[in-house]
Amino acid sequence: MRRSVYNEDHEAFRETVRAFIEAEVVPVYDEWYAAGQAPRDFYYKLGELGIFGIEVPEEYGGAGEGSFKWQAVITEESARAGVSFGGSGVHVALCLPYLLGYATDEQKKRWLPDFVSGAAMYAIAMTEPGTGSDLAGMKTTAKLSEDGTHYVLNGSKTFITGGVHADRMIVCARTSPATPEDRRHGISLFVVDTKAEGYTVGRKLDKLGLKTSDTAELAFTDVRIPAEDLLGEEDKGFSYLGQNLPQERLAIAVGAYAQASAAIRFTQSYVTDRTVFGKTVASFQNTKFELAACKAEVDAAEAVVDRALEAHDAGELSAAEAASAKLFCTEVAHRVIDKCLQLHGGYGYMNEYPIARLYADNRVNRIYGGTSEVMKSIIAKSMGL
Repeated sequence: MRRSVYNEDHEAFRETVRAFIEAEVVPVYDEWYAAGQAPRDFYYKLGELGIFGIEVPEEYGGAGEGSFKWQAVITEESARAGVSFGGSGVHVALCLPYLLGYATDEQKKRWLPDFVSGAAMYAIAMTEPGTGSDLAGMKTTAKLSEDGTHYVLNGSKTFITGGVHADRMIVCARTSPATPEDRRHGISLFVVDTKAEGYTVGRKLDKLGLKTSDTAELAFTDVRIPAEDLLGEEDKGFSYLGQNLPQERLAIAVGAYAQASAAIRFTQSYVTDRTVFGKTVASFQNTKFELAACKAEVDAAEAVVDRALEAHDAGELSAAEAASAKLFCTEVAHRVIDKCLQLHGGYGYMNEYPIARLYADNRVNRIYGGTSEVMKSIIAKSMGL
């Protein structure tokens, strides 16, 4: 079936992104994989290509396109080639909505031009060593100075994607204690200069997958944050996080669908060339049936993604609908990629094959952005259960 979610401009952009990946990423991707991160100068190339400024208003150096579909195209093309753009996905898909939605005009003038060019890479620090999905349990604090000129940040964060290369970090911290009525009260967001005294990047974490995206532990010891770098209103941070979760979960759903689609592409090529018992692996009925079943599941995931993209662009994607899309697409990708790896046999377990890397990369989709169990709870609540 022909997809109608993208127009001619999107498809022309797709060709540009595909050519860029083939020229700038594929030839060096193994080096990035071995190093455990994409090089910092790669992000300048993305800035030059205009990747970071698509949704940024023109007055701040962007293109002013208010649609998430452009990022979806980038996600699909990266998965198709079996590569990733390192931590840049967090820079745009997670951080930009906070800057566009809650920064003042003065802050946007200060921050967005460097955001667009790649001169300042952004990441967001929510998770702490003792809290995962329960963000209300965070212990990191930011206390306002007596003269009101700055906040003093203390605490730690973990699993921070983009944490090694980040120049600016959106940090979630407690500015007031939780109340008995609302334990989510008192959280605020700050845009922190990572070069500030007392800001420390700890271990670069050794992950199962997503090897080219730098993920780190962070520590804050009496970090001074200028009061003018508070993002939005004090103590309102948790509501901001909730408002941006639908797009984060949509991004994960798109990525999972794209990975599953790429897995079929890689596997179809492999089984067509691979010979066993004097026949190609593709000629066995089991291979045909398994790939056919995978294709049907990916077709369904594509329909879910396309509907969610349209709803998001229309401002109608609810938290429950985003949770449903994430849950369905990540579970489909889990099943499809596992079957595709099996069809590769022993070679599927070798990291030199894209399917092995996809298998490892895909696993976190059912954890970050809210676990599958949390997604089920959100959906059940929307059903009145």
